Amino acid sequence: MSDKPALPAGWTGTAPDADAMFAMAEVALDTMPAVFLPHIQGVVIAIEEFADDEILKSLDIEHPYDLTGLYEGRPLTERSIDQSGGMPDRVTLYRVPILVEWIETGERLDRLVRHVLIHEIGHHFGFSDDDMHALEDMA
Repeated sequence: MSDKPALPAGWTGTAPDADAMFAMAEVALDTMPAVFLPHIQGVVIAIEEFADDEILKSLDIEHPYDLTGLYEGRPLTERSIDQSGGMPDRVTLYRVPILVEWIETGERLDRLVRHVLIHEIGHHFGFSDDDMHALEDMA
């Protein structure tokens, strides 16, 4: 039995739709180290085609192909024990920019989805880019 994440059942190798990409993200979540799982249970994963103009402008990103994922929420490192009632944290994966990166890099699509997802979840933990690379190596 392989230790590599499985591709979604029925995936033909063509550009996946949002449901197939969501299934890849779910498989990627299953590869997270167990110590992190209780802390990401409430994080909502969403798949959208592109970031909207408002998001791109707020991040000073000119082209929608340049944003593959986004974390929205308050990192765990910035929370206090008495906080409650806010919207759930959310990680959005942008399908078309991920597909473009897939084509440009030749990386396996499930690995690319996993990479983007782990990077965005890293923001949930308040991690630096170096911390996120270490997390990805652990997963």
